[in-house]
Amino acid sequence: MVFKRLLGSLGVGGPTVDTVLDPGAARPGTALTGQVHLKGGDADFDIEHITLELVARVEAEHEEGESEGVVAFERFTVGGGFRLGAGEARSVPFTVALPWETPVTELHGQDLGIVLGVRTELAVAGARDKGDLDRLSVGPLPVQEAVLEAFGGLGFGFRSADLEYGRIGGTGQQLPFYQEIELTPGAQYAHRITEIEVTFLAGPGGMEVVLEADKRGGFLSSGHDAVNLFTVSHDGVEHQDWNAIVGEWLRRLLEHRASHGSPGDHGYAGYHGHDEHHHDGQRSGPGMGTVVAAGAAGLAVGVVGGMVAAEVVDEVGDFFEDEEEEEEEAEDEG
Repeated sequence: MVFKRLLGSLGVGGPTVDTVLDPGAARPGTALTGQVHLKGGDADFDIEHITLELVARVEAEHEEGESEGVVAFERFTVGGGFRLGAGEARSVPFTVALPWETPVTELHGQDLGIVLGVRTELAVAGARDKGDLDRLSVGPLPVQEAVLEAFGGLGFGFRSADLEYGRIGGTGQQLPFYQEIELTPGAQYAHRITEIEVTFLAGPGGMEVVLEADKRGGFLSSGHDAVNLFTVSHDGVEHQDWNAIVGEWLRRLLEHRASHGSPGDHGYAGYHGHDEHHHDGQRSGPGMGTVVAAGAAGLAVGVVGGMVAAEVVDEVGDFFEDEEEEEEEAEDEG
């Protein structure tokens, strides 16, 4: 989705900017490529810099309740320092590296309802304007896909995905928010847990997988959350028995008795290959609750909460339209 806008700070006759990302979903930690297309205005303009900004729609919790907001989580300067002639057309190619923790927006081409964008900022003769906003699609890394496929093989189904503002203690988290992928249990686990939340925190040396289970209460006990942290490598993904690995994670998770709601008792039972280690920490951030009908191969596809895939696309469109309207209103007020 592309919005071409005259730079409001320059008025009628200024240059226009249109950023086009190369086709296909990008991957966390890998290259994002594309071109910034510029069209000169009624006069010559000095282009000081062209900057790309990665943005995400994130849920935040505060004293007044919950709200949604837009978080910028990376910036890249991809060009500048030249004069754009009147009416001149110029394209600036770019290659930038996505952060390793960039959220996954799709699995096997199916939208998860996560909203990411690339915003283009053009600085011209001392004036700056957000000239263009485009949707960013991100697919999973091989190890992320392998883990989700294993959950599917164990009977779990996809429920929803969201971005939560906050940090998970005891991890190497870099971004100010994290992604949760909610899965429903299959028959083998349904009597013990109501759902599993999976968070991937990838880095160049490997990936932390945070699992949180909402356990069912027994006859004499109430339900509670259990949280575990496991680390895996990016290497040799295709040679691992992921069903066995994830099955072992679930066994450890269900045995771990740390209550997510009890102060001072937030523990992670750690797992790295065959070596166990322990992390203490806690999640600090809200839950989102966006529900979509989508899934990966092997994960059951279902409609929950009345939102279907087409409505997810509408929601993404509304995000960009709302952003554009807010910027235009701010310019009018200014």
